[in-house]
Amino acid sequence: MSTHNNTAGRATELRTILAGYSYEYHVLDKPSVSDAVYDSLMGELKSIEAEHPELITSDSPTQRVGSELLGGFKKVTHTTRMLSLNDVFDVKDVEAWVVRMDKLLPGRKHEFFADIKMDGLACALIYEDGLLVQAVTRGDSFIGEDVTQNVRTITSVPLRLRESAGFEYLLKGRLEIRGEIVMLKKHFEALNERQRQAGKPEFANPRNLAAGTIRQLDPKLVAERPLTFMGYDLIREDISEVPTNMFAYEALTALGLRRNQQASVFTSLNDVMEFVYTWDKKRLKLPFNTDGLVIKLNNRQQFADLGVVGKQPRAAVAYKYAAEQATTIVKDIVISIGRTGAATPVAVFNPVKVAGTTVQHASLHNADEIARKDIRIGDTVVIFKAGDIIPQVESVVTELRPKDSQPFNYKAALAQQYPELEFERTGEDVVYRVKGSSGDFILKRSIEYYASKGALDIDTLGEKNVIALVDSGLVKDSADIYLLTVDDLLKLDRFAEKSAEKLISAIQSNKTPLLERFILGLGIRHVGAQTAIDLANRFGSIDALAAATIDELETVEGIGKVVAESIIAWFSDEDNIALIQKFKDVGVKPTFIKKEGGKLSGKNFVVTGTLETMSRDDAADKIRALGGTFQTSVAKDTHYLVAGGKVGASKLQKATAYGTAVINEAEFVQLIKG
Repeated sequence: MSTHNNTAGRATELRTILAGYSYEYHVLDKPSVSDAVYDSLMGELKSIEAEHPELITSDSPTQRVGSELLGGFKKVTHTTRMLSLNDVFDVKDVEAWVVRMDKLLPGRKHEFFADIKMDGLACALIYEDGLLVQAVTRGDSFIGEDVTQNVRTITSVPLRLRESAGFEYLLKGRLEIRGEIVMLKKHFEALNERQRQAGKPEFANPRNLAAGTIRQLDPKLVAERPLTFMGYDLIREDISEVPTNMFAYEALTALGLRRNQQASVFTSLNDVMEFVYTWDKKRLKLPFNTDGLVIKLNNRQQFADLGVVGKQPRAAVAYKYAAEQATTIVKDIVISIGRTGAATPVAVFNPVKVAGTTVQHASLHNADEIARKDIRIGDTVVIFKAGDIIPQVESVVTELRPKDSQPFNYKAALAQQYPELEFERTGEDVVYRVKGSSGDFILKRSIEYYASKGALDIDTLGEKNVIALVDSGLVKDSADIYLLTVDDLLKLDRFAEKSAEKLISAIQSNKTPLLERFILGLGIRHVGAQTAIDLANRFGSIDALAAATIDELETVEGIGKVVAESIIAWFSDEDNIALIQKFKDVGVKPTFIKKEGGKLSGKNFVVTGTLETMSRDDAADKIRALGGTFQTSVAKDTHYLVAGGKVGASKLQKATAYGTAVINEAEFVQLIKG
């Protein structure tokens, strides 16, 4: 099947599922997913249609604002459309919006009006000569529902506007007040407490409860629920009567309407963004839920002059804070072996932004968790951040599951990914572990490897000392060695004053290891010395490597899908995430030194047989120090095969076949001394 057909199929699936979610949300008032999930899937569909406009259909949810509403209410046409706003997500988006306005209004100075965006049901209150005559929901922006009888029960909605000096003219003729019907957090919590005490199911969230309440046909039921109307706009036929958005807010207060007190006017974009960032930190303390702010031009005449494009005004945007949920597609499930021998599955998925950061993998914890949620390769899943830090898979959007998908076979995956190991699951343990290897055994091997000559080369931290440190309980991971003191070691039979001081000195002198040695010392499966060097050269820091995508990893020479996924799996394991942080906490700072050229730059070497003047590890270090690449086997791109004593025939045959130069140890020494 062609890529275009796959894309067309995906677009069709998205339209179908979004239509279903829209029906649940707008008609039944019983959504099965959060707004963030809906927005994420809608964003994917918008992206597909932007790249392939030929796939846009008249029934696509991107081509309409809302959906059909419940019956029972009279339909009302808005005299002025209740428009939606374009979303922006960062300062660059806001700057681009200002640039677009400046092109249309050259030379005009801007005052910006910003306010917290309330998460409620949009509604317009119509007053004639100060008396409430009608309340209309937003609907599809053109036509809404007459919910006057229900809105009259909301005590924050004045049935007659308050007279106030300076605003008397607004009490004459038609005045439309727009705002949001919300349920404040404290009222929502109190209502759910009553539900619990009565043994009834709790309500999902304030926004949906407010929307569902307003659509009840019995005003008595509405009166029992504590709703609040928060005004945000005034509309008069003569635009000059409401010159600025801040004036509108002042008028709302004067006329007896509740409105946000956080709204402010700014003359610079820097001040606007400071307002944005401040409320991102403080928004949880607000009395209502919010997912962002509204930023407008304060001057209403300028606002009108800029006009409308499609369904959005040019002079206003909605700044959306980072979503706490998003959807993405699982590309693969790889399994990471932790320091205790535990096999932890990791979902690798298309990069997606969640809670302000881009994530591309998440721990699936264990085989039971995968089976419980029925997570499969190819599934569209809902991602969230636990504690705003660790990405997790919340659920599967089964409606978008590929028809040929199969349940994930955990045992088969272990056998395929680790053919040389055996795994077992004992008793009530939910985790598969490496068979025949205790956690301490694996821990000792990992610390030995970390301290080995090829990695950090920590003098005297060999096998016997590592065993003593782990068995004593002094060391529970590689980072713990940096917390050791001479007094700690003197408690062990193996150490005297001098040997203890020597080991502590060797450890402390390795707090700024070369980045490539540190990467190698982590013991990431499939990452050898040369790969560690290549990763260090490509990413330059451990944080950048930890954040690398599979696509970025596969651009590194010699790294394919298997190695890339192994690296992704290692850095998504929660134990490993904690270990990297612990290294930072104890003061370990890997150092990257960019090597510029070298006499062996661009040359690839393989060393075989026994060398007399140096070990193979020494030869590898010398090659790398001079900019060359040390390879473990002869390949088409190998330039030199250094042949020592007792050379294997197979490597010599490969060298002949590939045209690789075969040199002896003396020639190699001459080459590196040059």
